[in-house]
Amino acid sequence: MNDTWDRRAFLKRVALGCAGIGGIATAGTLLVDAGRDAPLAAPRVAQVRDFRAGLDLADVARVVVSAKGEAAAAARAAIAALGGMERFVRRGETVVIKPNVGWDRTPLQAANTNPIVVATLVSLCVGVGAASVIVTDNSCNEAGRCFTRSGIWKAAEGAGASVVLPAPHRFRAYELGGVVLGRMPVLAAAVEAHRFINVPIAKHHGLSGFTGAMKNLYGVLGGRRDRLHQRIDDSIADLADFVRPTLTVMDATRVLVRNGPQGGDIGDTEAVGRVIASVNQVAVDAHACAFVGLTPAELPHLQLAAARGLGAADLSRVELREIS
Repeated sequence: MNDTWDRRAFLKRVALGCAGIGGIATAGTLLVDAGRDAPLAAPRVAQVRDFRAGLDLADVARVVVSAKGEAAAAARAAIAALGGMERFVRRGETVVIKPNVGWDRTPLQAANTNPIVVATLVSLCVGVGAASVIVTDNSCNEAGRCFTRSGIWKAAEGAGASVVLPAPHRFRAYELGGVVLGRMPVLAAAVEAHRFINVPIAKHHGLSGFTGAMKNLYGVLGGRRDRLHQRIDDSIADLADFVRPTLTVMDATRVLVRNGPQGGDIGDTEAVGRVIASVNQVAVDAHACAFVGLTPAELPHLQLAAARGLGAADLSRVELREIS
């Protein structure tokens, strides 16, 4: 189900056209990161991808909507409360929707984003005239299995999206300019669209405590992603600094409250029945971490992101709209 490719021809293309990128690894590991292994000829200038450009979002930047109900209805209600999808996507634009499709798990195991939430957002984007909607992620387990077993492949295509699986030729080198993350391969489809909608699932994480909006951006990277786990809080903040989504829509319909991020035991999940949406990805995480029993003060990556001016981790500075 992944693209087929010729290794020798690909190596030749990389050598001729992409000097500075390392060789190739497996389809799961993708391009080898050259960012920390060799000096760059030019200074490290971050190639920030800010997908809010040209939109008037000032009055919703510090609003978090928490909608309770069935997945599709809650997702629609959350977007409507922010002014509708037409506020975030313009006719003729290409939109990338980035769910968490990291694991070979079913929806009830709550390791991946609810496919109904993904399909609902695809439909809303198509409904306001998006020229193309792409659903993509760089899975941790084999991508074809993850996209199939999660239900996201079928749901996304059924709603009108194109599903893009990771393959070596789909990555481009970007300079993240982070404290930890330098030059790395990035899924081109995820960062070359007009708009980026981040659609994480709220869940426990054994290393960072909580994985939500900012940690979900891990799925745009290829290369040596193990680097993120060596200084995970700085790495998560680096990711949030590099990708600034148009909109974040958090799936908390069913939450993995223990043994994340992969889970596996349905007993480790709880039905919460909420979808949270905001322009402020830091505030979304600050609100949703309570579902796994944590506070923003217990999550250093939230404080680091807030200190960089990426959003509000202090919920007293956020207008919370709870609807059902």
